[in-house]
Amino acid sequence: MTIYDITVTIDDTVPIYKGDPSVDFTSFKAIGRGDSANVSQISLGVHTATHVDAPNHFIDGAKRVHELDPAKLIGPCRVIGVPDDVIAIEPEHCGDLTGVERVVFKTQNSSFWATPERGFRNDFSYLTPATAKLLVDSGIVLVGIDYLSIEKSGSPGHPVHITLLDKEVVILEGVDLRAVPPGDYDLICAPLKYDGATGDGSPARAFLKR
Repeated sequence: MTIYDITVTIDDTVPIYKGDPSVDFTSFKAIGRGDSANVSQISLGVHTATHVDAPNHFIDGAKRVHELDPAKLIGPCRVIGVPDDVIAIEPEHCGDLTGVERVVFKTQNSSFWATPERGFRNDFSYLTPATAKLLVDSGIVLVGIDYLSIEKSGSPGHPVHITLLDKEVVILEGVDLRAVPPGDYDLICAPLKYDGATGDGSPARAFLKR
């Protein structure tokens, strides 16, 4: 059995989607300062690094992250390899989805994690609206990609997100697939369970098991 940790480490160098909150770590208590224990405090946006989008991210009043169906977060998953020269992922890049419930796209984006100092990049690969519709029509319950957004930056109306989230398809963004060959795996994805603010998403720990 092989287990791949596809979670991007959250630190002060991790790229942040433009306009989102930065990451801040604070030592709230420290043994070295005379406290009885070490206690850290973290401030970050819920769409930092590896994370899930809940329907309420783009559909106000829809399900929030603590209401996600856990059955969608765990189970068989296909990693679909997309050629490095493909920026817009079209339906023809998906292959045969018969019997597939979860998909994660491995693209040129995974290589971006090797150079976090470059910050957020706009030249990432993304799904087109036609591909989002195909995935919904195929009964996919979770869709992932190896960068901070599944949709082209600045897309008017956010049609990819809306198409998926309207059908309560879980969106998993920001995974690191550099070490993962395309193929079939079992996915384990565990976002934080919290009930507060708008509940639009959550950082997640994610693994693929083969």
